[in-house]
Amino acid sequence: MSGYFPSEATASVLAASFFGIAFSLFLKGVDRKLIARLQARQGPPLVQPFYDVSKLLRKQILIPNDAHEPLFLGVPLIGVASMVLAVCLLPIPGWNPLSIGGDLLVLLYLLAVPGIVIMLAGSSSGSVYGSLGFSREMSLILAYEGPLLFALTSVAVFVGQSTGSFAVFSLSEIVAYQKANGPLLLEPLMWPALLTYLACLPATLGVGPFDIAEAETEILEGPLIEYSGPPLAYLQLMQAMQRLVVLVLGIVLFIPNGPDGILGLVVMMGKTTLFAMVAITLLRASMGRMRIDQAFIFFFTWPEALGLLGLIAIITFV
Repeated sequence: MSGYFPSEATASVLAASFFGIAFSLFLKGVDRKLIARLQARQGPPLVQPFYDVSKLLRKQILIPNDAHEPLFLGVPLIGVASMVLAVCLLPIPGWNPLSIGGDLLVLLYLLAVPGIVIMLAGSSSGSVYGSLGFSREMSLILAYEGPLLFALTSVAVFVGQSTGSFAVFSLSEIVAYQKANGPLLLEPLMWPALLTYLACLPATLGVGPFDIAEAETEILEGPLIEYSGPPLAYLQLMQAMQRLVVLVLGIVLFIPNGPDGILGLVVMMGKTTLFAMVAITLLRASMGRMRIDQAFIFFFTWPEALGLLGLIAIITFV
């Protein structure tokens, strides 16, 4: 009978996947509720994102006449699958389903998938607004990918130089180093990398002030305008899980210290929620949307320079 039951590794992956979906939707609910409170509104309940996704999963799929049907329906599934894989790579306290060497590099590639999915979704729908969203998303990716790479590489090089190698790209080893030597948040040489990561975070997630590709008041959700039913639910799940991955990755890289087991999972969830409220919700509630040219110039000035100088300083002085 044992053959009918999933292995321990499979069960761990499934648990991490369900956790990622549930917690990411909860974070989205917290974000919407806090934004409403800051604007003196009541706001939706915290479970509203769960209602939205479940409702969309029961809706009819409408496909535009000019859409490329296989691509139009396929890319949302690819986006969700990539983010489920990304969640399973995170060293979450209590389990680490897919611990592999070099998982920081794998996560860097996986975090680029949602942006590519948004571009393909916009181009495959046949909508003019989708095409505009495609071009904006592509420009934004080109702008923030460089600084983000510098920030992640800085962490890998700092831990590597401190342990006798050039760079360490294993998240488990990065967490183990910080448990033995203290969080990287307290290392002055890591502050440029932290600031660079914080600057890239809202652009990576496509939220204000960098929600340029899906600007509701300008291009009516852009790449998502023609989507409905389950494909739209998958795209919303992809974006919610991407938020979770980026937030937890920031905690893992700079302040992962905490207890093990279930208590450690609770502490990680608390850190992630607080991080989301400060780095995403408060920022987008206090700033208007940038134009694409403003965002491009912004990332190619101080975040790019700060990330590069921080990496050079680490290589030179560690």
